[in-house]
Amino acid sequence: MIYMKRVVTIQDISCFGKCSLTVALPIISAMGIETAVIPTAVLSTHTGKGFTGYTFHDLSDDISGISNHWKSMDLKFNAIYTGYLGSISQVQIMSDFFDDFGTDDNFIVVDPVLGDSGKLYAGFTDEFVSEMRRLCAKADYILPNMTEASFLLSTPYIEDCDELQAKEILLKLAGLGCKTPVLTGVRKGGLHGAGAYDSVKNEFYFAYSKHIDRNLHGTGDIFASVFTGAVTLGKNLRRALEISVKYIYDCIEVTMPYFEEMWYGNCFELCLDRLISYTKEDE
Repeated sequence: MIYMKRVVTIQDISCFGKCSLTVALPIISAMGIETAVIPTAVLSTHTGKGFTGYTFHDLSDDISGISNHWKSMDLKFNAIYTGYLGSISQVQIMSDFFDDFGTDDNFIVVDPVLGDSGKLYAGFTDEFVSEMRRLCAKADYILPNMTEASFLLSTPYIEDCDELQAKEILLKLAGLGCKTPVLTGVRKGGLHGAGAYDSVKNEFYFAYSKHIDRNLHGTGDIFASVFTGAVTLGKNLRRALEISVKYIYDCIEVTMPYFEEMWYGNCFELCLDRLISYTKEDE
């Protein structure tokens, strides 16, 4: 019997505003992958620019019950992918989840959501960063932006990072224990993209698209979801980077006409057909 590839993604649900599970679920599903979810919290909106007074319901107490039920079913996953985690206890719960469901036949992706523009997100502390650093050590892939890399490594934030600087950062990120760190926000002239370091092969890879001077909420979630999906489908590291960077560019470009009224996220829905075609180009 032939089974679909299966990913479990673990992060919050923002009921309005495009990020976390409301991005990951449709994107990975559109790539032809069965997508299981564990919501870590339910928010009325995301917590970024423009939204105040949002509601928040922590679901930490439900995660162990879900995990135990899944273990009783002997569920298997091709990939485990974590995004925004709202507390130190949730980071520790994810560490246990990795122990329970990680195998030699699957891989773990940690998007270490900590902050942006050189600052930690509200509510995060140095202790939280330390716990996230430990979680990254258990991952096969980590996907920090420049801000998150600086906090994970306790080094100064670099706003415009070139390839040479990116290589140095990637080597240090690999030193945390993950096999393949991926760094977003790498610049090359008028281009913007991401880099990766395969510590097993000792090789670097970079992918770029034209830089668009817009900072839209949820872009990192889109990148992480596409990258996870691409690797799950068997794309090599270089190709997974290329697809992820290309799709991010598509999403930002198509969002531009809606920018004033849709500042809360990318119009990724309008580009899903392109993403599907990118995943089939190598077949």
